[in-house]
Amino acid sequence: MGRRSQLGAIVKDGLKPIVDLVYPPRCPVCGDALAQQDGLCPECWSELEIPGEPACSTCQRPMGSPAVSKFEQCFACINDPPRHSGVIAATIYNDASRKLILSYKHGGKIALAPLLGRLLSARIPPPSDGDRNALLIPVPLHRWRIWKRGFNQAAMLATDLAKRGNGDLLVDGLLRRKSTPSLGGLGQEQRRSALEGAIVARQNARSKIAGRAVILVDDVLTSGATSAACVDALLEAGAASVRLACFARVVHGRGISA
Repeated sequence: MGRRSQLGAIVKDGLKPIVDLVYPPRCPVCGDALAQQDGLCPECWSELEIPGEPACSTCQRPMGSPAVSKFEQCFACINDPPRHSGVIAATIYNDASRKLILSYKHGGKIALAPLLGRLLSARIPPPSDGDRNALLIPVPLHRWRIWKRGFNQAAMLATDLAKRGNGDLLVDGLLRRKSTPSLGGLGQEQRRSALEGAIVARQNARSKIAGRAVILVDDVLTSGATSAACVDALLEAGAASVRLACFARVVHGRGISA
């Protein structure tokens, strides 16, 4: 740790009692009092659903039973193999993760980024011996959406993952060059049509992407249409592989509003 980082940590620790006095720590899900700012209460921690086994080896969708898991992949991935190289999800999308995401993305509580990043970071395996670090690239927002919201939630997550040593950050690797409507309620073909040509690799980033293993970062993986468009753009730019990393992975049938 450099002198500047050490000084920053000292200042942060010194101001913590004042911050806690002015803004008493609260659980961002239920609002109960906490001992410190960067966590959840025990009850809400227990309500987060962490992906486990048996699960699809490609998309991490929970498998219904050990008997089904003998196929290793879910039927969706077998019938229509995705172009990505796997999904890394911190949680399965449920009421608890939904509240966290809504507070973070729509409630403007950007201080939740380290909490979400910490949970996602724990699920990302380290690079194999001799391999280069992965390239962390966030799902892009159109400039109008950024101006309206004030930040790109995926970019903040990717930045936090880079700080935790999960890869090299390329925050502007992708460009969303046209605004797209909400994909909720649209069919598969309608989603593809809405996203056609919307996401491309930035011209000045293509040389950085070529030959690299990429981790595409987002807060929620829902239908997969947006991530598929990003994967196509990254592979077209020469990425060696693309894995998807998200805080919450939607399992269809449990609700997908985010």
